[in-house]
Amino acid sequence: MAKKVKGTIAILTGGGDVPGLNPAIRAITIRAIREGYRVIGLRRGWAGIVEMIQDPKADNSNNFVELTQIIVNKTGRTGGTFLHSSRTRPSHLPKVSVPKHLKDTYQDEFNDLTSVVLSNLNYLGVDYLIPIGGDDTLSYGVRLYQEGVKVVAIPKTMDNDVPGTDYCIGFSTCITRTINMTNTLRTSAGSHERFLVLEVFGRYAGFTAMLPTMAGAANRCVIPEYKFNIDVLAERLNEDRFDNPSKYSVVLVSEGAMFEGGEMVFKDSEKDQFGHAKLGGIGELVSQRLKEQSPLYNNGKRVNVINQKLGYLVRGGDPDAIDSIVPMAYGNLALDLILKGIHGRLVVLKNGRYDNVPIDVVTGKSKVVNIEKFYNTDRLCPNYNSFEMNPLFIMTSE
Repeated sequence: MAKKVKGTIAILTGGGDVPGLNPAIRAITIRAIREGYRVIGLRRGWAGIVEMIQDPKADNSNNFVELTQIIVNKTGRTGGTFLHSSRTRPSHLPKVSVPKHLKDTYQDEFNDLTSVVLSNLNYLGVDYLIPIGGDDTLSYGVRLYQEGVKVVAIPKTMDNDVPGTDYCIGFSTCITRTINMTNTLRTSAGSHERFLVLEVFGRYAGFTAMLPTMAGAANRCVIPEYKFNIDVLAERLNEDRFDNPSKYSVVLVSEGAMFEGGEMVFKDSEKDQFGHAKLGGIGELVSQRLKEQSPLYNNGKRVNVINQKLGYLVRGGDPDAIDSIVPMAYGNLALDLILKGIHGRLVVLKNGRYDNVPIDVVTGKSKVVNIEKFYNTDRLCPNYNSFEMNPLFIMTSE
């Protein structure tokens, strides 16, 4: 006799890829199947459930897939997300992105297709939905929860800026890679006695620049939370370079960092469905300005610059140990809640302990570096105060 299925759980991954997503999907799937649930993977973030066609004869293979232990075991140790991802926002879908079979119904410049999402989830028989993503992806999860969907969310973002949790999937691997690559590029910077300027991810929060700097990978860092003075940065880096026997110095630049009196630097004016224009170019501008200002602090001689944007190199590839263990725990935490009939929660790490908080925390506030506590605005580097009773990644408690 076939075993009766308790219900159906759907998983999706939205926003940028990070190492650790596949381990989370694997953990959820294996535990859920063992507990008697059917598991569906919604493909390409929110896009898969928006574009699905409610017809048994339709080819929905690009929109959802039934997950098995065999499928998730093949990918559970790898980076990225085998369910794929997108930055689709069903509540603000541009006319050009409306699925072909719905274009007669939705013809506004921006369209709210939440009723379609709800109908498609119901068609699939989804009892619980587990979105894995950052504050953009999870903010729409909040919307679905408010519409009556049983949602249990998992935080993911390299920037580690989802409110309510000390840790988001992908952050540790990002920091590990940043430190490794910075150390790799030191040899070139030292060989040519240059400044080394590395642009790293971090739109609104500077954690990805702060932690490697605190760990000794860089001399200085500039972050979105504080508009920096280029003259101060040039002076500090020249001091660092002079004190270094190999005559080089290093600065990490968050992609969202801003010059004093300036604004964020965007690659172009095109925006995604969450209203974010693509950042890019601040590292290059900082490099140029440092080259121009360097003679003022180096006896009239110009210091050349090695400028490198780390970009996707820190989010590709396999997860490190923390991004293998935490996603496994998060997935099981989500199942613990589902087995208790609890929903509307975000699984979190808080003060070194696994826990859960109300899901609407992701829309209620922002999570950024506490400047007064952790950043020395005069020296443009992290503060080294007492670490006693701080969390693993130091500055992540709100």
